[in-house]
Amino acid sequence: MDAIVLAGGYATRLWPITKDRPKMFLPLDGSTVIDPIFRSLESDDRIDTVYVSTNERFAATFERYLASSPFDKPTLSIENTTGEDEKFGVISALAQLVDREGITDDTIIVAGDNYISFDVSEFIDFFRAKGQPTVAAYDVGSRTKARSYGVVELENDRICDFEEKPESPASSLVSIACYGFPSESIDLLDTYLEDGNNPDEPGWFVQWLQNRTPTYAFSFDGAWFDIGTPESYLDAVAFELDGSSTIAESATVRNSEIGDGVQILDGATVVDAELERAVVFPDATVRDATMRDAIVGRDSTVRTVDLCSTMIGRRRELTPASL
Repeated sequence: MDAIVLAGGYATRLWPITKDRPKMFLPLDGSTVIDPIFRSLESDDRIDTVYVSTNERFAATFERYLASSPFDKPTLSIENTTGEDEKFGVISALAQLVDREGITDDTIIVAGDNYISFDVSEFIDFFRAKGQPTVAAYDVGSRTKARSYGVVELENDRICDFEEKPESPASSLVSIACYGFPSESIDLLDTYLEDGNNPDEPGWFVQWLQNRTPTYAFSFDGAWFDIGTPESYLDAVAFELDGSSTIAESATVRNSEIGDGVQILDGATVVDAELERAVVFPDATVRDATMRDAIVGRDSTVRTVDLCSTMIGRRRELTPASL
């Protein structure tokens, strides 16, 4: 069995923080967003190769990261794009990757920006037991929220209806970007595209597929964050830290109140400040400031301001005079 980790997006909603880095490498309590997925796939003996689908713009970043990582299974598969306006759509990119790498086995597909509270091996157990196309499903608790995802209706774990991004969701149970496809379903990607179907989100393929073959859902409780916005990233940080904060040994923190859900990274300086649900990137400086729901990029300076729901890019200075 093989695995594909989707990591080809440009994360424009997280700019400027992700303008020069994949969002999968955003820091998360001493690790990165993508590391738990790599660890799960690395430790599962059923997975032979992990294909990391990324773009030309971030290929070198991934190469450096994987070269220094403890993971042996990941191998890069690079799509020929350098910007958001060149992207093929996720399903088209998947079909090209399958053809490019000659994938013929059962395949696990998971988005590299997924924060999930279950081990991917649990999902693989369920998928192997069913032997049919399988999605992971999570109750987002609101039909309004569900409109942004593929909505799932189940009978004894089998999907009886699936609708991608419906205007009026039948439930708040949604498909997240974690899929298991038998080899015969992988072979249908080309058929799906040749029929003129939507080439974007994999949910459209699942919607098409479940009308043709039994398809199942692995439902889970706990937590799931689709890390595509500053809010969802800070939510994932707060959940991971579980009511605490983390300060790197090389960081300097003096005369400051550090609340819950705060990451202060290597070389950062925080003096005379109040922080709550915030990330201060390496070598950034925060002085005489109050911050909540804020992200301060590497080498930036924040001084004598109050910030809420703000992102500051790399090497920027924010002071009263700059506002």
